[in-house]
Amino acid sequence: AAAEEDDDDDIDLFGSDDEEEDQEAAKVREERLRQYAEKKAKKPGLIAKSSILLDVKPWDDETDMAKMEECVRSVRMDGLVWGASKLVPVGYGIKKLQIQCVVEDDKVGTDILEEEITKFEDYVQSVDIAAFNKI
Repeated sequence: AAAEEDDDDDIDLFGSDDEEEDQEAAKVREERLRQYAEKKAKKPGLIAKSSILLDVKPWDDETDMAKMEECVRSVRMDGLVWGASKLVPVGYGIKKLQIQCVVEDDKVGTDILEEEITKFEDYVQSVDIAAFNKI
């Protein structure tokens, strides 16, 4: 009976004695991982964008709003696209310019955008962010 038990120990049911197959499997796995990494590297990353609604406020009711909008739209940056705009009454005959823009988050920051717009000191008193949404 003891001899029969020894015979069972010699039989490897899972084939772990074949080191060549293990090496081949490892090579195949490494090759597939390399191919996957190459494919992943070629794929462009997702570009994070935001939609921003700005309130651009004039100094008084005598400010030329058309000229103010022209100045705001003259701000050009890589990753900035201007959208629709409208004049919204504030009070006492004063209107503010509400203008939409889409920015790429990595290229354009809100601080830089506000700074560029407020450089037009003759027309712009201040700039506020009315709405900020990730796209």
